Amino acid sequence: TAGGGVMADWSRQRTWNEVVEGEELPPLSFPLSVYRLVVAAAGTRDFNAIHHNTAYAQTTGAPEIYANTMFLQGMWERCVREYIGLEGTIRRIAGFRMRSFTLVGETVVVRASVSRKWREEDAGFLEITIHSETSRGITVGPGTVTATLPVEQSDAL
Repeated sequence: TAGGGVMADWSRQRTWNEVVEGEELPPLSFPLSVYRLVVAAAGTRDFNAIHHNTAYAQTTGAPEIYANTMFLQGMWERCVREYIGLEGTIRRIAGFRMRSFTLVGETVVVRASVSRKWREEDAGFLEITIHSETSRGITVGPGTVTATLPVEQSDAL
């Protein structure tokens, strides 16, 4: 798939009841080609030359062109969305901090795990710890995503 992994099964919805604290989400890989960075920057209307022009990026202190913020955040959202399914909701993203450039030619791997789960009335909440890494280490995060999942009726009472 485009993210470098098994495509999500959108016909099946994960429920809050199935989730186990400490469970790892399937990691997603994103190889960063020039084409992918240009398309991502254009798709988010980020026309800054640092995302598509090596010579210009280097004048700003970057070693090469690099992924833009919205693309990197989208990687986190895709990782979580494939885990929580279409009926889950993403409520909050926190700790999204770029530590280093995510450069063309690298492969970004998004890794996440369920750090906590809890109930508030009829809603099932998850806190997911997440980060992006390349061969050079963590490039974005670590942060957290707060999400909800449907609760099976038998436990909703």
